[in-house]
Amino acid sequence: MKKTTIGFAMCGSFCTISKALRQMQILKDLGYDLLPIMSEHLAQTDTRFGTAAQFVETAERICDKKVISSIRDSEPIGPHGMTDLMLVAPCTGNTAAKLASGITDTAVTMAVKSHLRQKKPVLLAIATNDALAAAAQNIGRLLNTRYYYFVPFSQDDPVKKPNSLIAHFDQIPQAIDAALRLQQLQPVLA
Repeated sequence: MKKTTIGFAMCGSFCTISKALRQMQILKDLGYDLLPIMSEHLAQTDTRFGTAAQFVETAERICDKKVISSIRDSEPIGPHGMTDLMLVAPCTGNTAAKLASGITDTAVTMAVKSHLRQKKPVLLAIATNDALAAAAQNIGRLLNTRYYYFVPFSQDDPVKKPNSLIAHFDQIPQAIDAALRLQQLQPVLA
């Protein structure tokens, strides 16, 4: 039996990268074949949360594959049927807006667009400080778009960051299972 291959795409919500990398290891331990994809910003930007080189090295070690971090290298994903599901974790408000508007200008947005050519599920793990403000319309549009599914999410700090939402990264395995059956894991707002 063929292993399920997950495109594990990561965007620049730098404060959640450690959560995403933990889930990457969990998925690998569960037996998934993982294809690591990073936005150009994540693959090239050092922050107080870690260096770009550390993020890339960790993802490549877990997945035992080179990180895809260019539009050119992510374009073949769909035509070559390289993935069964595309996970974007973390998915920033910026990336959600681009996906909702059909903009393809990063390795991650190209990976999603290319993957969708095969009419296969895309799973988003939202992590954005403006989810209940400017990004709300894009999240709403994606919630109502075929083949898009969400890792359940909630406000991470309603007092200090009232517009912020973050996915429950620990529910990624269950959300993958549901999305592979073309179902949304419920409740979405946990």
